[in-house]
Amino acid sequence: MIERVETGIPGLDKLIEGGFVKGSVNLLAGAAGTGKTIFGCQFLLHGLRKNEPGVFLTLEQEKDEILKDVSVFGWDKEFEMYTKKKIFTLASEFPSKISDLKSKISDLLERTNAKRFVLDSLTVIEMGWGEIREVGKIRREVFDLIRSLKRMGVTSLLISEIQEGKGVSYFGFEEFIVDTVIILHYLEYAAGGTPRSLIVKKMRRTKHASEIFPFTITKKGIVVKKV
Repeated sequence: MIERVETGIPGLDKLIEGGFVKGSVNLLAGAAGTGKTIFGCQFLLHGLRKNEPGVFLTLEQEKDEILKDVSVFGWDKEFEMYTKKKIFTLASEFPSKISDLKSKISDLLERTNAKRFVLDSLTVIEMGWGEIREVGKIRREVFDLIRSLKRMGVTSLLISEIQEGKGVSYFGFEEFIVDTVIILHYLEYAAGGTPRSLIVKKMRRTKHASEIFPFTITKKGIVVKKV
């Protein structure tokens, strides 16, 4: 039997046989304003409420900016509480070398005994990997990062920034080496409808729904609607 990790997103788990595969690496892709950071925080908070240690590593914002972003849901106080309990770590880094990034992630996960991990964002890492010019080499480095996450047994969510109408990831190979691909969309001119939607494009070892599902961002976070 495949062990699952609940996403904490109401309405989503029933579409993916109960949640992410435990220990898997999952890609969450979307344009600006689609709710990617909220999704990642909600995923971690659901685990924290079940006493599952979690790590959020941001390469785009300062730590206080993340907390301000989620304060509209009241999550900032919860995250601060779990930080004091030493089961949650919010880190802001931008390593100049890939080896430094891997070491930082390994240290964070091992030190906290993390069960859930969110990286925001994979795109920023790839764009900043100046010492590697060839896509083939970058692919190997990303694959090595994913492999190390799996060895540690953590269930991971890697966020990827994309432009509407463009590919799922920056280089186009990332979706092939992760276990799951979930894409968030924002329809700017959705008159009378719900502007945000998601689709589960891929999930290994899972019979998942393949339709496009609308979702809303409520006072309690993201909620996926029935179709």
